[in-house]
Amino acid sequence: MSSLFRPLQLRGVTLRNRIGVSPMCQYSSTDGFASDWHLVHLGSRAVGGAGLVLTEASAVEARGRISPEDLGIWDDAQIDQLTRIAQHVQAQGAVAGMQLAHAGRKAGTARPWEGGKPLSDEQGGWQPIGASPIAFHTGYRVPTEASLDDIATIRGAFRDAARRCVHAGFRWLELHAAHGYLLHSFLSPLSNQRKDLYGGGFDGRIRLLLEVARDVRAVWPESLPLTVRLSCSDWVDGGWTLEETVELARRLQPEGVDLIDCSSGGSSPHAKVPVQPGYQVPFARAVRKAGIPSAAVGLITEPLQAETIIAEGDADLVMLGRAFLRDPYWALHAAKTLGVPPTIPSQYLRAF
Repeated sequence: MSSLFRPLQLRGVTLRNRIGVSPMCQYSSTDGFASDWHLVHLGSRAVGGAGLVLTEASAVEARGRISPEDLGIWDDAQIDQLTRIAQHVQAQGAVAGMQLAHAGRKAGTARPWEGGKPLSDEQGGWQPIGASPIAFHTGYRVPTEASLDDIATIRGAFRDAARRCVHAGFRWLELHAAHGYLLHSFLSPLSNQRKDLYGGGFDGRIRLLLEVARDVRAVWPESLPLTVRLSCSDWVDGGWTLEETVELARRLQPEGVDLIDCSSGGSSPHAKVPVQPGYQVPFARAVRKAGIPSAAVGLITEPLQAETIIAEGDADLVMLGRAFLRDPYWALHAAKTLGVPPTIPSQYLRAF
């Protein structure tokens, strides 16, 4: 039996295999509402055999969107369309999950194919909020430093978004604390220069994420997995490190976090990232060796590569992004490559 195609159980949820679809922004929402694009995009990956299908980073506040076209879950009115997507994904045998996010100081930019640059108010942008008043890069706005009242509001926004996920029928939840967005900006000393209880040393910088995890776990059913995506390294001297990631993972476990989704980078435009196939797998390996389930992500493109990651114990789950954009049926083709009978939808049997 292929290791990649062994089921994975976390709490009361069982994935049919160890293949997940990473959150990938589609920039196809209006006022945060999901569209038919999301239904087809996410549904086709479930039809294509993935065990877990995650939505793109879904903003818990309107000001927490990366772009004006990002998906959102800050309003009860957004639940109905998300419910339709969750039901469809799960009808195809996959588990539907949502990634909760807040863009922080990187909010308010144009879509990538429209340049990806920060937008002015006249162009539809807005004032971002961050851990400290430090702009991400030249041309970005200096964010407003989050006050203690702002932090309380943001914690409430994550908690309320998790409640909406329950109502929408999602069965897997991920907190986005990576790639330079709000929660990561509190973790990294590159972007957090606060002097209060949310800054300074390691304990202060991780405080907000621990609180958000605790808040969310309080409203997210005990039977359902809660995971966190972390940037395990900033790839910059003086930035966030793998050693800090492992210690943070240890502290997240008692808060009810079940798995760490191991990514990297995003906090600095000057990071020197050694991009190559599987370059982030060592992060997942280190977290898993510390006794915390992990997911590997980043240039995992080939079935044998993914199989080896799971078989050698480097991670419990592999998350694929661009590979699934190129081939929605990646998991079905991987099964064939690895000698596993694929689960083909009846409507498509004639093609296989």
